[in-house]
Amino acid sequence: MFNQHYSSLLFHHKIMTNKNFNNDFPTVLFVQRRLPHYRVPFFEALRLELLSRGCNLRVLHGLPNQEELLKNDSGVLAWAESLPNHYFLGGKICWQPFHHQLNGADLVICSHENKLVFNLLFQYFYTKIKFALLGHGANLQGNANSLREKFKRRAAKKADWWFAYTSMSRPLITGFGFPEDRITIINNSIDTHKLTQHINAIDDIQSIKKRLGLYGSRTGVFMGSFYHEKRIDFLLDALVLIKKEIEDFEMIIAGDGVQRHLVEAFCVQYPWAKYVGLMKEEAKAEILAVADVMLNPGLIGLSILDSFVGAAPVLTTDCGLHSPEFVYLNHGVNGIVAINSLPDYVGAVVDLLRDSNKLTAMKAACVQSSREFSVENMAKNFADGIMNCLHKPVYRKLD
Repeated sequence: MFNQHYSSLLFHHKIMTNKNFNNDFPTVLFVQRRLPHYRVPFFEALRLELLSRGCNLRVLHGLPNQEELLKNDSGVLAWAESLPNHYFLGGKICWQPFHHQLNGADLVICSHENKLVFNLLFQYFYTKIKFALLGHGANLQGNANSLREKFKRRAAKKADWWFAYTSMSRPLITGFGFPEDRITIINNSIDTHKLTQHINAIDDIQSIKKRLGLYGSRTGVFMGSFYHEKRIDFLLDALVLIKKEIEDFEMIIAGDGVQRHLVEAFCVQYPWAKYVGLMKEEAKAEILAVADVMLNPGLIGLSILDSFVGAAPVLTTDCGLHSPEFVYLNHGVNGIVAINSLPDYVGAVVDLLRDSNKLTAMKAACVQSSREFSVENMAKNFADGIMNCLHKPVYRKLD
């Protein structure tokens, strides 16, 4: 939830102009291939943060491809502008032209993705308008020696600024020759304040557990999308073995995706595991409030912030699939990174659930970590980089 600073700005912003922007301010176009629901609070915060610094923000986005539609995670931003998306080769290529909406733009920010072909044209040929990239610096789940990744590194230099998700991305970006003084670390986040408020408003955890059909004393949760890198098969195999070691262990699985059928079949077979679908807002807070640990043996991304806010230490593996937000995990303090094998992962979960003192300490560490990350801080970091970029020359002409 926005603090008083943002609320005051929003009031003045609404009465300032019917167009919701000031023609005397520089304008930033933030282009997104699609708009996930967890990005909406960030764009609201960034819009107000930039307004306070004398800068307009416009957000342009298209629709997800067919596979992404199954995630059911799209968001709505009332003031955003729509873009046409044309997908080819099963979604591997996306033509998302935005040249008709460039009028008045001083800076364009796009995601670092090979599939976004129009972005490449803009990078190389539209040098009168500044251009920035947002991303990881590399495909952390890809082959660094592949032709695809080599091309991605080459194209990544054709930018005037870089917005890196976390500190993990900095050496990746400087590694392909991009200047460090044109990189902003944004510390990628979700709306942790709003989720914290929802959790703090809960005063009867037992009634939530009863409604979910949970009666044990130790509860795990998985929260995220169901796709290959999340290693759903591994997770389900681990749950069976954990249950054999801890008789009153129960599991909540929240999310959606292409592998939902695996989760649904598992929960039918094992009634102590509950599939609750995609959870948002208050419903998401309730699930986190009853969880003792978060189990995710596959890719760790923004879900680690759910773990922190919910005081449910995440247990993952050194699988090599993680997103940049993985750097937020401090092994043995606010989460655990087990060896990438089923016995080692199960052993780590069982050991933590049996050690109440260690679990209590890790829960407290999670809460402390949650205070470091927010969409407001992310927006401020982003705005810092935007203003610096606007005041520097176009790097693509200097390169």
